[in-house]
Amino acid sequence: MSLDKDQVQHIAMLARLKLADDEFAETVDKLSRIVDFVDQLSQADTGDVVPMAHPLNQAQRLRADAVTETVDRDHFQENAPSVEGGFYLVPKVIE
Repeated sequence: MSLDKDQVQHIAMLARLKLADDEFAETVDKLSRIVDFVDQLSQADTGDVVPMAHPLNQAQRLRADAVTETVDRDHFQENAPSVEGGFYLVPKVIE
């Protein structure tokens, strides 16, 4: 499948690229070769290929889901200018 100049102009507009008039011929050729290569790859028989998430046969090591820190709210709120009921009080910004 070859691309024409109008299709490349549309792709360039979508990609927010500004191509000079002398760049179109080379860009059309390069993009057409890329599309042809992808088309060639799509013709490969992948019916018996098992999908995989990683090219290596490994399992991800997971850490134990355990609490490692505690939040001392009272200690943190000692530096706040105004606190009430465990909440930080801030000036009203919406009328």
